[in-house]
Amino acid sequence: MSSTSQKHKDFVAEPMGEKPVMALAGIGEVLGKRLEEKGFDKAYVVLGQFLVLKKDEELFRDWLKDTCGANVKQQGDCYGCLREWCDSFL
Repeated sequence: MSSTSQKHKDFVAEPMGEKPVMALAGIGEVLGKRLEEKGFDKAYVVLGQFLVLKKDEELFRDWLKDTCGANVKQQGDCYGCLREWCDSFL
């Protein structure tokens, strides 16, 4: 299993609150702006989509690719971040 980034560790260490979408692992400035333009301005809004897709990895990765153009690594980082956060807080 690949190691997680500091960004990932910071995100999953505490409740989400009002964190911006760019706080998610795998989501930097470019992808964050694309997501914001489509209404996904906060991490919890992306979490909502993650939950609507029933935490399904393939569906979420496809959605992230189609919505903001995330590459395979970015998709995996974001999915892993949200999955771990859910395991800890839901």
